[in-house]
Amino acid sequence: MTDLEHRTAGALAAPDDEAPGLPAHTWRPTDVDPKAEKRAERQVATLFVLSMVCVVLFIIAYFTIDIGDNHDTAAGLGASTLALGGTLGLALLFIGVGVIQWARKLMGDHEIVEMRHPAVSSDEDRERVIADLTAGAEESGIGRRPLLRNTMLGALGLVGITPIIALRDLGPLPGDSLMHTAWRAGMRVVVDVLGTPIRPEDLEFGTLVNCQPADIYALDEEGEPLYEGVDLHVAKAKASLIIVRMEPEAIIPGPGRENWSVDGIQGYSKICTHVGCPISLYERTTHHVLCPCHQSTFDLSDSAAVIFGPANRPLPQLPLAVDDEGYLIAQSDFTEPVGPSFWERDSS
Repeated sequence: MTDLEHRTAGALAAPDDEAPGLPAHTWRPTDVDPKAEKRAERQVATLFVLSMVCVVLFIIAYFTIDIGDNHDTAAGLGASTLALGGTLGLALLFIGVGVIQWARKLMGDHEIVEMRHPAVSSDEDRERVIADLTAGAEESGIGRRPLLRNTMLGALGLVGITPIIALRDLGPLPGDSLMHTAWRAGMRVVVDVLGTPIRPEDLEFGTLVNCQPADIYALDEEGEPLYEGVDLHVAKAKASLIIVRMEPEAIIPGPGRENWSVDGIQGYSKICTHVGCPISLYERTTHHVLCPCHQSTFDLSDSAAVIFGPANRPLPQLPLAVDDEGYLIAQSDFTEPVGPSFWERDSS
């Protein structure tokens, strides 16, 4: 037996007042006074109840405090941020303090010396660990202290609701907004950013132009933009269009699309049908357009059919025509949703 083992064995075998290096054990008030034990139990339960109250206040603050453009403030800071952060932080704090107080005042109080064991535990050690865990669960009193157990479970359960409530910040449900874009019958096709309308004769063969519907930049009757801020970005993303011009004889129109092009000019959604990346890499000699994200390749001469890559749908095509002044216009909106697949889209 090593010197350390001798000293450890002696420490465990000797009385507290003779144990070298170990002070005499001091019993906690809750170990000897039933009233102190009950008082500690009520204190811990109170902390768990306070945590539940904070979660309720979190939910109330989330739905009542304005977080819009003219949001409420407190001490110069956003009231919503302070309320949500403060209530959730206190809820977690009360749970943590409650668990610590439970462990310090009510769980079993034993001094244990354990020798270093080999890296691989023996079967006996494993069985002893299971037994210690079982004993720890019994000593914690979780089975015979229903007040503590139930209030702790209630506090933990309510705190778990907070991230579910916060899912509302992901935005409103899309409804049928994914089915439509800003394109309408008779709406002019304009160059993106510049907003200039396009005549067919302005486009050379092999040209690719990024476009948007004219109404993206239009004003209403009161002189205010139809789209601005976030709404403008969303509308532009969904309506983004690429216009290409190729030899009319190179076009293989899809069923019912014989009159969707003008003098070899076709319009397709700029949004890849794989995961929604913007497409603009065009090979004019092959009429192929490539998505830079995952290399999905579409043949624009054949209704943007997928010829390579993970995309499994052609790019939606926008029916084109010209108006009385000779400018390119849309015959209608896209006849199918743009972008990648989603749960309410059919498989066609």
